[in-house]
Amino acid sequence: MGRFQIRRECIDGVCSGKGECMGAYVMGIDVGGTKIACGLFDDKKNLVAQRRCPSDPALEPEAFFDGLIRELRSLLEAQGLAPEELRGIGLGLPSFILFDQGYIVKTSNLVKLRNFPAKAYLMEKFPAIPIVLDNDAHVAALAENRFGAGRGFKNMLYCPISTGIATGIIINGKLFRGTYGWAGETGHMIATPGEGLVCGCGNQGCFMSWCSGSMIIKHIRNWIAQGEKTLMTGLAGDVEHIDCTHLEAAYDRGDPLAIRALDQMARYLGQWFFNLYMTFNIDCFVLGGGLLKMGDKLLGPVRRNFDVYNRNDMPVYFKPAELADRFGMIGAAELIFDEYGSMA
Repeated sequence: MGRFQIRRECIDGVCSGKGECMGAYVMGIDVGGTKIACGLFDDKKNLVAQRRCPSDPALEPEAFFDGLIRELRSLLEAQGLAPEELRGIGLGLPSFILFDQGYIVKTSNLVKLRNFPAKAYLMEKFPAIPIVLDNDAHVAALAENRFGAGRGFKNMLYCPISTGIATGIIINGKLFRGTYGWAGETGHMIATPGEGLVCGCGNQGCFMSWCSGSMIIKHIRNWIAQGEKTLMTGLAGDVEHIDCTHLEAAYDRGDPLAIRALDQMARYLGQWFFNLYMTFNIDCFVLGGGLLKMGDKLLGPVRRNFDVYNRNDMPVYFKPAELADRFGMIGAAELIFDEYGSMA
């Protein structure tokens, strides 16, 4: 974990070097399709405390961020801190974000988070505190490249395989955001124009619609509705409660529908990785996300599918992320440390 150790220190406010007094702590917030994780870091980048809660896709943007703010304040209060003791708040979200404005354009797996001035809304609640928002794959790429599996690689692609799929792009040691800020939304590249399910991005047949954790469950439910049988229904209790844990359990028991689902995921993920490799010629893929828990059941066929297409002999590395479930918080905090520095 490098510098990111669980440790509590009392540090006085420090100067940002920009003419104002800054707080000693940084809040890194990881917003996902199923959870929100808040991490409090001291100025030496030690993780002091963390807090998690589920994310609610049914909430309108104001209500969603009001809940996030309550969690943030609760974490501070538990540590005996006031918001004024923060030097900044960094957030990673699974969204298309206009980086310079902190404006959420859309979010495919939290579909109500769209067309929302998130940074401006948060600054109304915390007017004296710097706030930086970025895409969740971007912040995870920062964390893994500096402190995790991508250490030593000047070029790296971080690829979460979870509720959604995306890419954080590191080129010459720096995060590449593109013109508007959402470079790396590669899960929404079109794989089958006009075919398959409509994704939260608004298009039909993107890679994410075929092989992400949330969308493969929709495929499974459609197959069941068409009359196909599966152990997953009994394992979950009913169709509506099927999730990827039931998919894996059914696969382990040789369930044909579960095998079909994982084969579909591996096929499209392999194509996705190959297209990324051809586009960027970057040799290091760092893989994160909850679906990695399936291990070689999923990743083995993914790599084999990639190798079918790859006709070059140069090495390509597929490395599991090393920062476990803290890379989002760490990377979000790095957004503030990049802007305002630290005493580390």
